[in-house]
Amino acid sequence: MKSYAAIIILIYLLATGCGHSSDPSAHGATPRPLLELLNEPANPANPYSSRGSEAPDEGCERIRIRQIGPLRKVFNDSNHVHLEAARALGIDPLKESSAILSIDRPLVTVTSCQEFYLDNLTHSFGYLVPEADELLHEIGRRFNDSLQARGGGAYRMKVTSVLRTPASVRKLRRVNVNATEESTHMFGTTFDISYSKFICDDPEQPHRTFEDLKNLLAEVLYDLRAEGRCYVKYEAKQSCFHITARPQPDDNRDHEAS
Repeated sequence: MKSYAAIIILIYLLATGCGHSSDPSAHGATPRPLLELLNEPANPANPYSSRGSEAPDEGCERIRIRQIGPLRKVFNDSNHVHLEAARALGIDPLKESSAILSIDRPLVTVTSCQEFYLDNLTHSFGYLVPEADELLHEIGRRFNDSLQARGGGAYRMKVTSVLRTPASVRKLRRVNVNATEESTHMFGTTFDISYSKFICDDPEQPHRTFEDLKNLLAEVLYDLRAEGRCYVKYEAKQSCFHITARPQPDDNRDHEAS
C-alpha cells in the first residue's frame, strides 16, 4: 500500500512539476531512496524559499571580474561527455512510474537554501544524486564567498531545472526545441543555473549588475570545471549554465560509462 501511494505521488509530481520541500538545514544528511523521500512529509516553513526581489536596477556598483573568455566558447562541453558522466554517476532514467521501486541510488532532496534559490519547477522536480547535490551547494558557497570578497551584495543563484523523466522531457520538448530526447537531467546528475536572473535578498546591501553576477558565477564554474568536478554548457536560448557532475577518483562506487 505504501509503495502504491508513493507511485501515485510520483505521478502527481511528474504531472505538476512540483518539487518536494524539506528542511534546508538537513543538507549533508544521509541520502535516502527516492521512495522514502516521496513519503516524507513536506516542511512548508523554509525561510529561504522567499523569492525576494529579482534585483534592484538603480545604483549598481561594478565589481572586479576575472576575464576567462567568451562564455559560449569557454563552456561548450558536448552532450556526449555530459551523457558519459551522467550514465556513470547517476540513476537509470525512470521510464515509467513503477520504476521508482527499482532505483538503486539514494537521492537527496533539493530545496532553496542560503546557497541558492530553487525556482518554481515546471518540467522537473527537486532530487539529485548526492555528488550533484554537493556540487550545487559548492557552486553556491563559492559564488557567495567570491561576492563577499569583492565588496558584498545579498544575491543568490537561481536553479531552474533539476531531475527530469522521459515524460517531462517530452513535455519540455514541446516548448523548447533545444531539449534533447536523451537528457542528462534524467540521471539526477544535472541541473541548470540561470545566468540572466539572480535573487536579491536584501536591497539595502550593495547593488550589483546581473552581467557582473553572471561573470562571477562563470568564474566559479570555470574553476570547478578545471578541477574536474563538472561539465558545463552555456545555453544561450535558455539563458542558463547546464551543469553535470563528474565522477571523482575517490568515489567508491564502480562507475562504468556505457
